[in-house]
Amino acid sequence: MTDEELIAALRDADAVKYGEFELSHGGTSEYYVDKYLFETDPDCLERIAEAFAERVGDTKLAGVALGGVPLVAVTSVETGNPYVIARKQQKDYGTANLVEGRLEDGEEVVVLEDIATTGQSAVDAAEALREAGATVNRVLVVVDREEGASENLADHDLELESLLTAAELLAAE
Repeated sequence: MTDEELIAALRDADAVKYGEFELSHGGTSEYYVDKYLFETDPDCLERIAEAFAERVGDTKLAGVALGGVPLVAVTSVETGNPYVIARKQQKDYGTANLVEGRLEDGEEVVVLEDIATTGQSAVDAAEALREAGATVNRVLVVVDREEGASENLADHDLELESLLTAAELLAAE
């Protein structure tokens, strides 16, 4: 999977928007990568799964709810690796787990996420996974917006790896 193929798939899905957008962390941006457009496009999902598969080896996968769930599911199918889901909040019914799925104490897990801006949702997911007994050292994202996520993750002993950076995606006009 080349970067150019992935960029073309994201653009074909109309996932890169220009204008003025408010971001989840409260900041604004002149561009927006619409994860819901690329995560609901079968071609994009297939290409992302292939690209993630090249980087995860046989490590157990974890998806951050909600955006990381389609990504982790297709990557699991592509690799045959099992996965868990890290919730943002405990549900107040059923098992009330923050981590859904089977996780062994000490098991190595790589977190898959859609877009990293500050990286805080990935940090929160990694902490929940660690509290559940996992060993988490890496976060793999589709797009790194290059707005501090790498540094924030490093502060929590996590390495950020991206399929694309914002600079690469935006340069491909």
